[in-house]
Amino acid sequence: MSDPHAFHTPQSSYTKEELLRSSNGGYFGAGNAQLPAPPMLMMDRITEISMDGGEFGKGRIVGELDITKDLWFFDCHFVGDPVMPGCLGLDAMWQIVGFWLGWSGSPGKGRAVGVGEVKFSGHITPDIKRVRYEVDMHKVRRGKLVLGIANGRVFADDACVYVANDLRVGLMKPATTSVNSPE
Repeated sequence: MSDPHAFHTPQSSYTKEELLRSSNGGYFGAGNAQLPAPPMLMMDRITEISMDGGEFGKGRIVGELDITKDLWFFDCHFVGDPVMPGCLGLDAMWQIVGFWLGWSGSPGKGRAVGVGEVKFSGHITPDIKRVRYEVDMHKVRRGKLVLGIANGRVFADDACVYVANDLRVGLMKPATTSVNSPE
């Protein structure tokens, strides 16, 4: 597995175009972390990313999603009562943790592996202008197993509507394939 920094120079923020390049793979090197493609890409930009910021001094990421009435989930969740599914806000925070792990130089493909606790205190409707995800890394294990653990909050405009503690994302090395020749 190659060093992700051989392919990518870490920046302090990312545009939509850069996030879309990450969703195509290879941004951090072949076989390394990547974001999902639209419509599952749940952010339009990363406005802040650091190795030592945040509540625990171990890294902070702030991402944003512009809300428009034509976002795909508003047509189906729920008909006549449109609301962004809470699981998509949770997934956005997992996406951000996985991106941070690749950004900070760890190799492997990102996978959400769990969350300790999630609390919903509001919702995101089409009248909201912007969703902001704030994620603070509090533990990072690098080695044979790469694991990032973070706490996150989701804001609808400026109101906190979700809190998630112990978001866990692991980076998995791709399985090596072996070809068995017929005898």
